[in-house]
Amino acid sequence: MLELRQEHLEAIRVHAEADYPHECGGLLLGHLDGDTKTVVETLPMENTAAQETRHDRVLIDPRALMLAERDARKKELDVVGYYHSHPDDEAVPSQFDLDHALPVWSYIIVSVRDRRAVDWNSWEMVDDRSKFELERYEIREKQVGSGG
Repeated sequence: MLELRQEHLEAIRVHAEADYPHECGGLLLGHLDGDTKTVVETLPMENTAAQETRHDRVLIDPRALMLAERDARKKELDVVGYYHSHPDDEAVPSQFDLDHALPVWSYIIVSVRDRRAVDWNSWEMVDDRSKFELERYEIREKQVGSGG
């Protein structure tokens, strides 16, 4: 199950709409506790795919990914998932998404049509890596009084 706040979905929506008609991508940082992944923050990443393929591919620079993971560890956070957009397509994973996915992570996919995010789903890869299944999620209230 994925736990996140409305502000995380809003950040993903803004990123997806800003990068349209290209795909956007970013990391979900937080904590893994058993089968529950709790998002603490989203981290937009630059799509470095070739200009002519950005409408249906996201490529994250491996060095940028390594640095993001290092920064997350400094904050005592883990990468618990990944988000990306599907411009003018459904919020369902493609075969390419499955071929490049990692087990355990949550995968949020946002459908963007005419510069507007219209739908999203969270997906989890099954244990045998053969397909994705819809993931249950819970949208938590905004954290109040955290002192920081």
